[in-house]
Amino acid sequence: MSTSAYWYLTRGTGAVALLLLTASVVLGVLGSVRFAARGWPRFTIDALHRDVSLLVLALLVLHIATSVLDRFAPIKLLDAVIPFGSAYRPLWLGLGAVAFDLILALLVTSLLRRHFGYRSWRAVHWLAYASWPVAVFHGLGTGSDAKSWWMLTLTGVCVAAVLAAVWARIASIAPEKSNLRGPALLLSIVIPLGLLVFALAGPLQRGWARRAGTPTSLLAPQASAVAVASTSPRTSRAAAYRAPRPFSAAVSGTISQTSEPDGAIVDLALNLTGGVHGNLRVRLAGAPADDGGLSMTGSQVDLTAVGYSSALRGQVTTLEGQRIDARVTDATGTALNLRADLNIDNQAGTVSGRVVATRAGA
Repeated sequence: MSTSAYWYLTRGTGAVALLLLTASVVLGVLGSVRFAARGWPRFTIDALHRDVSLLVLALLVLHIATSVLDRFAPIKLLDAVIPFGSAYRPLWLGLGAVAFDLILALLVTSLLRRHFGYRSWRAVHWLAYASWPVAVFHGLGTGSDAKSWWMLTLTGVCVAAVLAAVWARIASIAPEKSNLRGPALLLSIVIPLGLLVFALAGPLQRGWARRAGTPTSLLAPQASAVAVASTSPRTSRAAAYRAPRPFSAAVSGTISQTSEPDGAIVDLALNLTGGVHGNLRVRLAGAPADDGGLSMTGSQVDLTAVGYSSALRGQVTTLEGQRIDARVTDATGTALNLRADLNIDNQAGTVSGRVVATRAGA
């Protein structure tokens, strides 16, 4: 499976998991007020609540697995259960780990309920409801689609559904527990308001990726501003386009290798300086060779540079020792041939050298 396939699976499973978690919370809250539609007895709602919760856990496991397997972002398996230690958006990825841990704790205590006692299980059960707002903050803070209209609509629908269920629960509070009505109502207002303020001030603003804690090596450099005086939108768009130019630049960065069942994946994260300033990312997949090299079976190359209107992407065409040839293309189809002569120190995990880019066909 390609990197983009894992990326789509991560996004899809995250969105569906949020929907199912919302359904689980709504069913749990409505079940607690003895809600039952015609032909839907209480035990049916309880069983549905349990099955949806198990499905949420299954989706989260798949969501975590695809995030780790994608390897574009430095996310480790431990980051899914130990919060706030990731090199990638530690706070917002950590909230996802907290939500997963709460749901996992609910599953474990439910399976061992007779050993915990009803009071302890009930306490954990109510604590697990906190996984929902935590998961929503996680999705807004680190989700790839946080700015998309469909994801914002989906999040809004989930918030509205939970609010409706909570208000129904508040209205059914017994008179002897009326002192709980005020705090519960306050929480039902503060949490959605906090989500709204956070979304408007954070993920929906420019530059959120950097402020959220994305590693610098994964951020595309900002293209230089182009002042254009034009009388027509078509002329303006044409003038704003900056074609990738040939260059010769020094490179420095890191190399990492990850073992896979059928081989290995080697990642080179390189910074370009001199003739051009930007980032070059090379990913090689293959089987380790006897001489310590790599017998390549697949590759991916990404180039971003200041002054280029879009990123260039392509593949390695030749791999000979520490020399790499590649061909990359931008969004308009303009292509560059890259030749990288590298000095790789596998023990230190460092890379230096030089990259020369020429027009394709030159």
